[in-house]
Amino acid sequence: MVNRLERMLRPKSVAIIGGGAFGTNVVKQCLKMGFAGDIWPVHPTKTEVEGVKAYKTVAELPGAPDAAFIGVNRHLTIEMVKALRDKGAGGAVCFASGFRETGHYDPEGDGLQDALLEAAGNLPVIGPNCYGLINYADGALLWPDQHGGVRLEEGATGVAIITQSSNIAINMTMQARGLPVSYIMTAGNQAQTGLSEMALGLIEDSRVSVLGLHIEAFDKVDGFERLAARARELKKPIVAMKVGRSEQARAGTVSHTASLAGSDAASDAFLKRLGIARMNSIPSFLEALKLLHAHGPLTGYRLSSMSCSGGEASVMADSAEGRKVFFPPLSEEHRARVKATLGPLVAVANPLDYHTFIWNNEPAMTATFGAMVSGGFDLNVLVLDFPRRDRCSDVDWWTTVEAFESGLKTHGAKGAVLASLPENLPEDYAPKLMARGMVPLYGIAEALDAAEAAAAIGEAWRKSSPLEGEVPAKRAEGVLSEGTARTSSTAAATPPGPSAPLKGEGNAALDEASAKSLLAHAGVSVPAGRRAASVDEAVAAAEALGFPVALKALGVAHKSEAGAVKLNLRDAALVREAAGALLPLGSGLYVERMVQGGVAELIVGFTRDPLFGPVMTLGSGGVLVELLKDSVTLLLPASRGEIEAALRGLKLFPLLDGFRGRPKADLDAAINAIEALAGFVLAHAGEIDELDVNPLIVCAEGKGAWVADALMVVSSPLEGEVAAKRPEGVAAEGTSLSRAVAR
Repeated sequence: MVNRLERMLRPKSVAIIGGGAFGTNVVKQCLKMGFAGDIWPVHPTKTEVEGVKAYKTVAELPGAPDAAFIGVNRHLTIEMVKALRDKGAGGAVCFASGFRETGHYDPEGDGLQDALLEAAGNLPVIGPNCYGLINYADGALLWPDQHGGVRLEEGATGVAIITQSSNIAINMTMQARGLPVSYIMTAGNQAQTGLSEMALGLIEDSRVSVLGLHIEAFDKVDGFERLAARARELKKPIVAMKVGRSEQARAGTVSHTASLAGSDAASDAFLKRLGIARMNSIPSFLEALKLLHAHGPLTGYRLSSMSCSGGEASVMADSAEGRKVFFPPLSEEHRARVKATLGPLVAVANPLDYHTFIWNNEPAMTATFGAMVSGGFDLNVLVLDFPRRDRCSDVDWWTTVEAFESGLKTHGAKGAVLASLPENLPEDYAPKLMARGMVPLYGIAEALDAAEAAAAIGEAWRKSSPLEGEVPAKRAEGVLSEGTARTSSTAAATPPGPSAPLKGEGNAALDEASAKSLLAHAGVSVPAGRRAASVDEAVAAAEALGFPVALKALGVAHKSEAGAVKLNLRDAALVREAAGALLPLGSGLYVERMVQGGVAELIVGFTRDPLFGPVMTLGSGGVLVELLKDSVTLLLPASRGEIEAALRGLKLFPLLDGFRGRPKADLDAAINAIEALAGFVLAHAGEIDELDVNPLIVCAEGKGAWVADALMVVSSPLEGEVAAKRPEGVAAEGTSLSRAVAR
């Protein structure tokens, strides 16, 4: 696959514009790294830079440079970009700041960035406001500072890392964890060339094994989709550290869903859909890249652990608590096999404390390690902290390493040597371990994070690609870039009947009666209900619907918190009393037949993310939804399989599955209701800001799932009119939307 960044990423000639410290450093670093190509400094007065011949102008260069570093002020940068374009250069890194990086309105900076783009034309530009890139495979640097990396050996592979922070990039070059790096690249403002395009350019290099991305914001949804698809084709995993988990904006949201979801939850769902592992810290990010570089995606989440300390075994076991990776107990046959190598004084378990009886006895250790790793684990971990070399000897520790290596090779197993303290595994030992087929991992929590990431990628890759089977062909309008198309046979259900647009002016929250009428017309199971403007009307409605009923004040967002709902009213007297109390709280009353026989309550909510479009959140419903934090977010469209998997992943799911002899819930009905809700949202994706169904009451098998409460916020008052007292709460045929917000 040809990428327009090819010349810049793998240059045979580089131009360095600017004779100050930054430009001089680029020349110095290229020489220091042993770049074999042409180095052409450009300076109006100097005849040489660091002993290399300099040229007065870009026009005077002996050829069109494949890559250029522009280290001059922001105004002159624009002029240099134009000169490079005219010269036929392959690409340029723009180091200067003062463009559009602040995120605030800045007429001068905005104008300069626009001028930069115009000057560039079809010339690839990285930045502005970035350090550039280091190609450790070819020794080519467009980098104005020192760095801690080393040249990649001929024929070797390494990870490629792109960050949106130049300082983070510098710090990552200084890592002492034995991570082989082929490229470090910074994105800057992404004025012209986005993160996904840079990543596509790097992943095509055969010397790149794994791709790591530090993401502050996604440049293009379809760009990342193309990247993920290509990564699967090339069998090159991607790990992302996406920042932005804090969501101060949640405080002002109307619905429970918006407070739970937020853009970060959508980002998380997007990365999962693409099969990209997400990490939350720099150390875990680097350890995941290293594990994937050494062993690729793992086939599962089953781990073994071996150490000569019961304390370490306990720490390993505790550290896996609450994670998807786990230490499965040994079968009786497997346990006996390990026991035979250790004798009667050792309690055999996983994690294994093999004690010190066999310490420095290589044949005995080989037998024990071999017996342990023969269990078909997805990753086998040897916990081994080396002593300080300046004060102690670590000769005996290498006996342990050699025994572990032999055991792994005998059984074709994947292994890692884990130092519980990062300082207890010297950097120069890391490549030695890697060459022996054992990945060196630093820190217990970080190692388990890495294993979980590698297993998650393996799990995603075993499924069909989301671009081939999981995502329907059409997403919400405006979500994908033009020309992006996908096909699927698993599209979420769409509502029956016409899908009239929502039109009008202003933003509005529909009351429950109007929202439910629309949902009922879309095929969602909604209990029969009626509006009431007075106490007498409420009593009459209840008698017509049949007792018991629920009575609610309309126009109140969070009814339970406001005391605006009365449940299980079994006669007219109770309805009359409740109606008198609730009528002053809102804009009217809503009488609804009670849902009986509920097994569990779910929240099914939707928000409209500015980048990803409609986003669905499923979780434990009722008044404790935000307290329990038991939710999962999916991008729409979502397949039936995705919805079921999300429900099964909730802490609530045992209730749906007949917890401790209780009735099993009507799971099919719940999924049908969720599909119908998703279809309704997709049909009006451009106009529904929030839809909150809380709770969706799921009854016993065969009894259905019912929308007990609904809140809908739309971008505009809805076109069409739904009768205020429509029997059973269903809109008239052909009526799709209501102007109930006017009431």
